[in-house]
Amino acid sequence: METVQVVMGKQLLRAADRAARRLKLNRSALIRDALRAHLERLSIRELEERDRRGYERVPEAAEDLAVWEKVAEWPED
Repeated sequence: METVQVVMGKQLLRAADRAARRLKLNRSALIRDALRAHLERLSIRELEERDRRGYERVPEAAEDLAVWEKVAEWPED
């Protein structure tokens, strides 16, 4: 593993230390986990954005969706 230096405000550092204690992790493990989770969310957001742009370029035709209407189970009102 590489060592990095991160600058953060006192409040954020205290909050991180409290969370690390609660989770029984050291500060580095907490920050690694948080960064991993954040990067995963960014990746998902980018994929969703790519899909959204694709559907805007080539929208679904109503007749394409009709096939799914037949097999969809809708809740009773």
